[in-house]
This record gives sequence, structure tokens and C-alpha cells, in this order.
Amino acid sequence: MSDTPSASSSPPASRAAGRHRVVVVGGGFGGLEAISRLKGADVDITLIDRRNHHLFQPLLYQVATASLATSEIAWPIRYLLRDRPEASTLLATVIGVDTQAREVLLEDGGRVPYDSLVLATGARHAYFGHDDWMPYAPGLKTLEDATMIRRRILLAFERAERETDPRRQAALLTFVVIGGGPTGVELAGTIAEMARVTLPPDFRRIDTRRARVLLIEGGQRLLSAFDPSLSDYARQALEKLGVEVVLGQTVSECSAQGVVYGDTRLEADTVLWGAGVRASPAAEWLGAPADRAGRLLVEPDLTVPGYPEIYAVGDTVSIAGPDGAPVPGIAPAAKQQGRYVGAAIKARLRGAPPPAPFRYKHSGNLATIGKRKAVIDFGRIKLRGPLAWWIWGIAHIYFLIGMRNRLSVALSWLWIHTRGQRSARLITQGK
Repeated sequence: MSDTPSASSSPPASRAAGRHRVVVVGGGFGGLEAISRLKGADVDITLIDRRNHHLFQPLLYQVATASLATSEIAWPIRYLLRDRPEASTLLATVIGVDTQAREVLLEDGGRVPYDSLVLATGARHAYFGHDDWMPYAPGLKTLEDATMIRRRILLAFERAERETDPRRQAALLTFVVIGGGPTGVELAGTIAEMARVTLPPDFRRIDTRRARVLLIEGGQRLLSAFDPSLSDYARQALEKLGVEVVLGQTVSECSAQGVVYGDTRLEADTVLWGAGVRASPAAEWLGAPADRAGRLLVEPDLTVPGYPEIYAVGDTVSIAGPDGAPVPGIAPAAKQQGRYVGAAIKARLRGAPPPAPFRYKHSGNLATIGKRKAVIDFGRIKLRGPLAWWIWGIAHIYFLIGMRNRLSVALSWLWIHTRGQRSARLITQGK
């Protein structure tokens, strides 16, 4: 723990002048959950995000693969906070924090003062020292990423329809996904399903079922966070869909021409990245300790060492769970941390004892593998196949915001389930 005095022993100046000012940077799961928990507290809240929407990231890959529309998994932040008069929203990009003045620094030169600061800034793609690969192998973190990937996938089929050179056509119909975590597995499975089930009736000159989909994982198994038996099931299920699973091989080159993995050079027009993430630069803003992925190393109460008035949650932080392993960067973890931070700030303002150190409760790992197949690891209980797929779908629909979105997603999935059709196959945005 830090030796710096706690905020409760030195009340912020704003208490004498008015209400306690809470600034939340990031409108993701953790940031919104902290704001939700602060309801009823004597605070003024400012939420800063560089996008105007909250995104349900677990279903982002379904936008990228034309299964869902963007409006079905994203909501305007102002709409979500419309009934919270104490909460204001700023559309702005944060570039730093002045810890002495207790101000958040904005890209346009603006400054936002705070008494308590919650950093929920998320993560970005990590290319392990090969940032030059980014234009050729985009990752999946934002709606812009998803619509751009959807555009690349659909354009590959369109261009293959017109291509007369067999070698060039083969490259257009080759899709490489790098990284065998949930995102990579879900992307590879859905692309293969789209090529083999959805698209064949739509094209005349090409047989989309000839498309090659490769999933390359540097480790010895897919879904390393899951039980090995579920990893084996995921591999077998993907191979039944036609995905070529490559294990124990790392990509050493990525360019506009394709990829090199092991001793193999593969021509491919569409390469997608799901191999790793790096935290936002929050640790750099504060000059605070971080792990190798750039995640802030926080105290047990989720405060930043040396700054008891600054909290950090979600993908921004690294903290050990009950088993000693780092808490995973998933939505349930961010929500639990957001709830904890909201309760901690309220306790501080009341002069109550601080809550016990944060303790993560893991509710399980879920991943889907195309239509009617999924894996769920609840620890003692492990599920696979159609039952796991139904539970996966129900869980995701439950956590969506609003009845309209739940109904819309449920109907979209029902249509895909019964007809094999994906209605969001629109080529939009970009050059």
C-alpha cells in the first residue's frame, strides 16, 4: 500500500466551495458502472469519452462479420445518462492528467478539474513491436474497426467475383486471423460460416465455399483461458466449419501481400489481428508503475499508488485475483471494479470506513464457435455444443441495454439460426 495519506484525511478543496467533483474518463463497462453506483451521492459527475457511445464489445465481432448492425450493440452515452442530472458528458480526447492541479488535460487545450478521478480508458491493439503491421492486420476494439473489417471481408468476395487471375483470386479468398483467443475463434468461425452458408447463392462466378480461413495461434492450444478439453472441442468444431487451425506457429511478417508464419509464406488479402492488447496510456499520464502490457499496477482498493484520489478500472489496470493470476480484461471484471469504486467514493464522502480490498468473483469464460456451437467454462461445470450456444446467447442478450436492442438482436440471431442469412452485409465507410 502507498504511504500517501488517504483522501478522507485531507478533504478536497471543492467540499468547501460546493459538491464533490468526480471525473470519469471512459464510457465503457467500468466507467458507467461507477457512475451508476454513485447515484444518490452528493457529487457532480463529468464523463469524458472521445466517442459519443457506449459499446457492448463482446458482440463487436458480429458487426465485423455482418451479423448485427452497429445500432444493435451501441448506445449514445447522453441517452444512457439522461435521467442523471448530476452527470454531464464531454465528447473529448484526454491526453494527460495534471496531478498537482487535479485536472484532466484535453487534446483541445481544455482542462477539467476533479476531486476524485476514475480512469476507465480501456485497451488498444498490441502488435508486439510490429506496429507497422497495423494497416495490414486491423484489430477489433471499436465500431470503426468493426465496420472497416466488415468492409474488407465483403470487398474481398466482390473483387474475387471479377478477378480472372486464379492466383490473385485465391489470395482474395484467403482470410487469416491471428490469435486463438475468444475474438480470433469467433471471427474465424463466423467468416467460415458466412463463406459456406450465407454467401454461395449470392455469387455467380465464384464459389465462396472455396474460401480459405486460417486461424494462427502461437501457443499449443486455442482459448488458453479455458479447460483443455474445451480448447480441443473448439479446434475440432472450427475444423468442421472448414477453418484451418495452425498451432505453435508465430507470424513473423505481415504485409499487403499476406503473412509469413513458420516457414510458410501465404498470400492473403484479408488479415485480422486478435493476438494481443495493450492498455491505454493512463500509466504514462501519471508516471505510475505498469506491467509489460502498460496496465496500471493499482493498490488493493483500485487506487493508483501515490494518488488515493485516482482510481483505475477495467483493461486499464492489472490486479491479482483470488487465485493470484491477473484479473482478466473482460466486461464482468470491469463492471465489478466500477461498482467497487463507486461504493468506495460514496464511503469516503460519508466519512465511513473504506470497503474491504477489491475481490474479483469470476463467473466463467464463454466463447462461441459459429452457429449452434459454443464453449462455457464455469470451473466445475463445463459445457459445449448447442446448449452452451443457447446459454451464451441468453447471457449476452441479458446484458444488452434496453428492450428494443434485446429484441432486435434476438430476432437477428433467430433469422441467422433458421435461414443462415446475415442481413447486415453492407459495404460502407472508408476508401
